[in-house]
Amino acid sequence: MPGTRPQPKETFPLGPFTVPRIWVGLWQLSSNAWGSASAAKIRQAMARHIEMGYNAFADHYGSSEILYGQFKESLPNPAEVVGATKWCVFRQTELSRSVVENAVRERMTRMRTTTVDLLQFHWQDYSDKGYLTALQILQDLQNEGLISAVGLCNFDAIRTDEICTQLGPGFIVSNQVQFSLIDTRPLHGMADVCERHNVKLLTYGTLCGGFLADQWMNQPEPDLYSGVLTPSQRKYLDMILKAWGNWALFQSLLAVLRDIGDRHGGLSIANIATRWVLDHSFVGAVIIGARLGVSEHTDDNDRAFGFSLTDEDNRAIEAVQARSNGHRMITLIGDCGAEYR
Repeated sequence: MPGTRPQPKETFPLGPFTVPRIWVGLWQLSSNAWGSASAAKIRQAMARHIEMGYNAFADHYGSSEILYGQFKESLPNPAEVVGATKWCVFRQTELSRSVVENAVRERMTRMRTTTVDLLQFHWQDYSDKGYLTALQILQDLQNEGLISAVGLCNFDAIRTDEICTQLGPGFIVSNQVQFSLIDTRPLHGMADVCERHNVKLLTYGTLCGGFLADQWMNQPEPDLYSGVLTPSQRKYLDMILKAWGNWALFQSLLAVLRDIGDRHGGLSIANIATRWVLDHSFVGAVIIGARLGVSEHTDDNDRAFGFSLTDEDNRAIEAVQARSNGHRMITLIGDCGAEYR
């Protein structure tokens, strides 16, 4: 039946791994604000994702590192699963080999592994150039086998270019940043840096917390403070209304995406929004958050593969984007990651 056909998974090389172009985001396990499920249900949901070919998991916060580690350890072949976790430095830190190594080993302990698959590094204060020292030590630890691959998280184009230039080709494999039909900031600088240094973006916010979906078509503007929205939805609704445009224009975008989905055999709005991001060559994968054991969309995610948007599709999307403030968001908010600094 059109729109339900199974498609071969799209993959790409990331360091020593070959990984799918849709990853499972685990940030929603960090808080009950997204809903909660038992550890057993979460492990069952992880197993379902792997059965469908989604064997890469990202954004380990709070207890999600521990749950992931327990799950991976229980697998007959743990090496078939790839886990990306983070080391975030939010305040001034006296960096030494032992400080950095302890941070890595803490990740290893919590994830029950002898090697971190992908360590994503976030540094809060750009005025402190310690991020270069930290990354040089991480490079040493990678050479010693404690880390398989190193990526960045929410670094801007200038600092990403600086890091890749100073530390040499092939060391930084990825940068995790926000990228969607609403937030197009990576097109303004970051894309060129990625192409120059062979870095792939791992993108989040691609579905704007679920707003880029059929269920929001022809719906009234939600109340930001109603208490019924998830933390992700509050964040992205604020961006849609205060930085990008307004609810009426957003409804126009949903209508265009619905038309495009119909032209492609009844695909969902989420499929089209995901495909738009995946069609950019500097994007490695989209990270889609899953409330494991509560709310997942693996079957629908599958349909984002196996097609590309046409010139007609992209022109229709660009016509709506041209009426928004999307092209000005890099000056309104700043480059990738600026909203967290």
